[in-house]
Amino acid sequence: MARRCEICGKGTVAGNSVPRKGQAKKHGGVGQHIGVTTKRVFRPNLVTIKTLINGTPRTIKICTRCLRSGKVEKLV
Repeated sequence: MARRCEICGKGTVAGNSVPRKGQAKKHGGVGQHIGVTTKRVFRPNLVTIKTLINGTPRTIKICTRCLRSGKVEKLV
């Protein structure tokens, strides 16, 4: 199964990891030096919960933002 929220569709996003070395000029240094960027992945905070969908209990993966906002009721 994919890493994707079944309610809002939030999934993984690719980006860059940017190492910054040196002390900033405003803190008395000579400035920050940017190193070589490498690819990285931002993953969503997904939880697996059991919920009622159309009257039948199902296990789905949703992001914690959807769970907190009340878009889905957790089955106890």
